[in-house]
Amino acid sequence: MSEHLSCREFIDFLSAHADGSLPADIAKAFEAHIEHCPPCKDYLGSFEHTVGLLHNLCPPEAEGTDAEEVPEGLVRAILAARRDA
Repeated sequence: MSEHLSCREFIDFLSAHADGSLPADIAKAFEAHIEHCPPCKDYLGSFEHTVGLLHNLCPPEAEGTDAEEVPEGLVRAILAARRDA
């Protein structure tokens, strides 16, 4: 992986960044991209805000739900819809 991420790669790594599973070299490139790309920084803020809202709607203690799966699926659907728009 190069030291620089494209905006597309940045978006591809959003979920892994959110759950803390990015390898160290990619995490470093991800953070560097945020510093130099205001649109991606805004996109990350929107992503994190959306995940936070979804966690509030589907708290971990909600019976019959898996709080980790519900927001991820919804966020992916939202991101896919945004790309298609």
